[in-house]
Amino acid sequence: MKPARLAALSILSLALPALPAMAQEPFKIGVSVGLSGYAAAVDRGWRDGLEIAAAHINGKGGVLGRKIELVVEDNKSEPQEAVTIYRKMIGSDKVGMFISGCVSAGNFAAAPFYARAKIPAMLCSILPPQPEQVAWSFSFLPPPRFEVEKRYGYLKDKTQIRTVGILHDPTPYANLQKDIAVKEAAGFGIQVPAVEEYRQDDADLSNQISKTASAGGKAIIKIGLGGSTLTAAKNIKQLGQDTLLMGSIDDLAVWKPAGEVLGPQFLFVASPAQVYDSLPEGSLKQEIARFLPLWRAKHGDRDPMWAGKGWDALMFAVAAIEKAQSFDGAKIRDAAENVPAFQGTGGIYKFSQTLHQGITENPFFIGTIVNGRAQVLP
Repeated sequence: MKPARLAALSILSLALPALPAMAQEPFKIGVSVGLSGYAAAVDRGWRDGLEIAAAHINGKGGVLGRKIELVVEDNKSEPQEAVTIYRKMIGSDKVGMFISGCVSAGNFAAAPFYARAKIPAMLCSILPPQPEQVAWSFSFLPPPRFEVEKRYGYLKDKTQIRTVGILHDPTPYANLQKDIAVKEAAGFGIQVPAVEEYRQDDADLSNQISKTASAGGKAIIKIGLGGSTLTAAKNIKQLGQDTLLMGSIDDLAVWKPAGEVLGPQFLFVASPAQVYDSLPEGSLKQEIARFLPLWRAKHGDRDPMWAGKGWDALMFAVAAIEKAQSFDGAKIRDAAENVPAFQGTGGIYKFSQTLHQGITENPFFIGTIVNGRAQVLP
């Protein structure tokens, strides 16, 4: 090539605007989840729902020209492990956002780090305790009182049971819900003569259940995730009690065997996606219908509830990024507080500067297991 032409090409290359390097790089989202330990049943669903949402978004070209990359780490349902993971993702992986699972204690322990780094966190857990940490946190979990009120309301309106025991694990979420259950009982005409704690790895809950029965409890408000619900169901059966067991929101993989053991003695708090066929037509059912075919194509008849919440969190995050027209953490945080009422599979999310608990209307139902399927009780 002639020197004159080379010189002309060099000048032309200098005159052309440089392509933005960041436009080709994925936007990294950190996901701290309990893929092992007591939270595994729910956090695996949350992770899998995020993956469905990320694939859907990336299939449409990503967000603001960038694909989504999920950086997933197993915190083993342990707070200290979660802290290590968050610090790694902030320091080494350079994530721009967190969309983490339901281990509240782990999210609490890590909140000072992501708040200090000014990285917004969308969480499947209650909010951390400090205001400066709440400012960077957005909870996609309904307020704990909604679970309590739905169960108490059913007992008041549909049964003659007015005396209950509370059986809870030691997690922050369970302790918060336990305190609410004790405080709000009188407003429903209910007495709580027994409050018993268990550890998630307890293989037998007979002692706690027997104490509840001795105190006059005709129903147990079970607060906590995982296999302990089946343990409680088996113990009630073994003890020959007619106690009604009312479980927390959880995975169908937990509820189905508990329902097989106790039959109509086992009820639970159900989310909309778990009882899709029972929902009336409307925007909620339409959003679940957008998600469910994608979920079922990959995961069959697995419980879609926690996955749906993961879907909601990532879809909302994309809406916040698009509103901010930026990947800057502070701008995304500010935009998230101003996204209009957002319809998800778990309800409507309404965040603001003063409210970072997104669901403000109770979306739950009381469910039971009939022939291996979740059904809504009238």
